[in-house]
Parts: sequence; structure tokens; C-alpha cells
Amino acid sequence: MKLLIIEDEREMLAALKKGFLKKGYAVDVADDGDEGSYLAEMNEYDAIILDLNLPGKDGLEILEEIRKRSNEQNVIILSARSTVPDKILGLDLGANDYLAKPFDFLELEARVRSLSRRDFIQHDTIIEINNLVLNTAKKSVQFNQNSIDFSPKEYSIFEYLAINKEKVISVEELIEHVWDSEVDLFTVSIKVHISNIRKKLFAVGKANMIKTVRGSGYTLESEAIQNKT
Repeated sequence: MKLLIIEDEREMLAALKKGFLKKGYAVDVADDGDEGSYLAEMNEYDAIILDLNLPGKDGLEILEEIRKRSNEQNVIILSARSTVPDKILGLDLGANDYLAKPFDFLELEARVRSLSRRDFIQHDTIIEINNLVLNTAKKSVQFNQNSIDFSPKEYSIFEYLAINKEKVISVEELIEHVWDSEVDLFTVSIKVHISNIRKKLFAVGKANMIKTVRGSGYTLESEAIQNKT
């Protein structure tokens, strides 16, 4: 998942970026409203974490801009403005969620995960696909109780394909949602990551789960062929 964090308190911004990177997210950051507004317009994010008291453009102004462009963008307001009228105003302007400072990082991360699942059948942290169990909170994958040791980037790719199972996901979409905006595209090798994921799935008995759709991208199929023993 790819996040944008717009927060002018630099220590908090650094701590949030570090925390989400450890959880396997791709993270872009901005410490003022003008830069945050630009990044929000130029890139696609699974969620935007937005402070309100910002130098440059105010957070509510950024939120209004986002909603003029799209009603689908997930936005969580993270602000010291903690009164009920402040929360009502933020939610009325189109925020999906509102978390007052001070806050617990684990709660914030849980709210981000919850927003990412809102369009899918799963309403908890578990995604089950034909005896394969993906835990989005623990960032773990098991098949028939055998753990699959994915690297953080492999897990992020697999999670995105699993959430969008049966859909064809292009290489460009994977890059947009799994890498931050500073990535050197010449160093990104989706084929290598997909190959490693397939090898690890095959090792636990799950063959042909990720299909290549020539000229279009990749798709994760629910009814994968199980390895013969």
C-alpha cells in the first residue's frame, strides 16, 4: 500500500514514515501544505494522512481540493483540533476518518488498513483464498499452516494482488501502490519479484496462483492448481 503523510511536525513526520515503512508500506511525505497538495494531485495513494494546521495551504483546503477531483481517495485527518465541531467539519468536507492528537500509532495503522478494505468483502484482517490465509495486520501468509517467508516487498505485491484477486493488475499499477514516488524506475524489476513469489508459493504446494496476462499485467486466481506429490 502507498501512503502520503502531510504533517508539518518534522519529528512526528519522521516517526510516522519510519513506522509505516516497518509495516511494509510505501510512503511519500510532505511537511507543508503546498507540497502535500502537489503530491496528492500528481500521484495515486491508497490513503492520505492529513494534518490540518499546515504552513502554506491549510489541511481543510487540501481536503476540499481532493474531493473536487475524486470521492474515492481515502483521507484520514490527523490533527490537534480535537473538538467535536472540528471533527464534524472535517468529516462533512469529505474525510473518511478523523483521529485527534495525541494518538497511538497502532490505532492509526489499523484505521489505514480498515480504509483499504472498505471496497472488499473481507471486513477483518484475514483474507482467505483457497486454503491460503493472508493476515494483513501481521503481514503474514500461510498455506495449510505452512508459513511463506516473503520479503517485505514481495508481501506488499502479493497483498495487493490478493486484495484485487481475479483482476488484472498492470505493472504500472503495482509500482504506483507498492513503491514510493522517489523510486528509480530503472531499478524496479517486477518480473524478479513475481518470480520469487511464485517460487515460494510452489515450495508450499501452491502452483500457478499468479498468472501473467500478456501485455496487461498479472492476476491472482482463487482456484490455483495444487502441486502434484
